[in-house]
Amino acid sequence: MKNFSTWILVMFMIMFWISRIFVALAAQLHWDFGGIVPLNQNMEVILLFVVLVCVILVIKRKMIGGLLYLLAYGMYFGMDIVNNVQNIFNAMENIDINLYINLFMSIIGTILPIAVMLDLVFDKSRKNHPKDKKTDWFYTNEKFDRKLDERADKNNYRTL
Repeated sequence: MKNFSTWILVMFMIMFWISRIFVALAAQLHWDFGGIVPLNQNMEVILLFVVLVCVILVIKRKMIGGLLYLLAYGMYFGMDIVNNVQNIFNAMENIDINLYINLFMSIIGTILPIAVMLDLVFDKSRKNHPKDKKTDWFYTNEKFDRKLDERADKNNYRTL
């Protein structure tokens, strides 16, 4: 992770993940967490573990981590956005503030994976240098390879 944008996105991923832990915990213990409720309690817990793996893969700059993160949160929060927007347009006079808060959290939950995926796709250092420069200079440089010449001892002597 060499880019500042990647560090910021990973920090936002972790902060959003921690907030979703609090949402799941508050729903399980019947606390009021500012009106934010999980869409599906069982799916929320599964997504917490999936996102933990995705964060590790994004830190390692693996495209599969960003894709899995986008797929998981896109499917989970995407349908909620569609349903909440329809509810807002259909019932304009009796709208609860909790609906807007949950819609805002769902929008964050879909924008963040899109930003992570775009960061992974457009990262030039990941495309140009897929390996680590700190060690590749030694292993790919022929100047440091040990060459055997005709004077090299190829016998295996026993020492007593």
